[in-house]
Amino acid sequence: MVDVSFALAGRELLRDHGLALAQALCGILPWLHDVPQAAVLPVNLVQGAGELALLSRRARLVLRVPRERVAALAPLLGLGLTIGEDLISLAGPKVRELLPHSTLHAAFVDAEGAVEADFLEAVGAQLEWLGVRCQRVCGRARRVRGPGRALSGFSLMLHGLQPRDSLRVLEQGLGGNRLLGCGVFVGHKTAAAVGE
Repeated sequence: MVDVSFALAGRELLRDHGLALAQALCGILPWLHDVPQAAVLPVNLVQGAGELALLSRRARLVLRVPRERVAALAPLLGLGLTIGEDLISLAGPKVRELLPHSTLHAAFVDAEGAVEADFLEAVGAQLEWLGVRCQRVCGRARRVRGPGRALSGFSLMLHGLQPRDSLRVLEQGLGGNRLLGCGVFVGHKTAAAVGE
């Protein structure tokens, strides 16, 4: 698995953009549905409380795909995507290797249970199935648009990861709805991100 990063140009984007973005991407790249580990990372947006957020000049669309699928992303080059009522364009893809970090963070993990204890139990079961040992810190509860219903989950930090386990989590993710940006982890240097 590798990350492919596209520069984004546009004015604004829905804060809860995962579902609309996944639908737009799958309309162009229908094979994304058939790759279980494929993921779309949430776009980093300017902080605020409104439903719409400004896109910064450094905003990127990042897709996590198997290395052999990178060339299949070519239809996205120079493309304009309509996300809700907003038009964004993509340019300049860059391929980045996944690197292990002892601390990983996901902005939202969709796992069974809207109660923190149930969520951590479900996450623990998934980590055990992956053979990953680490410490877990549950962050802020959130709800995001999902296909047919709202999804409930939490931000999550994993720390104390060995390199092999870190790469496994980066490649596999946790919970469901990876194309909506759920359960997609990135490396992080501190525990501060968990409350974001």
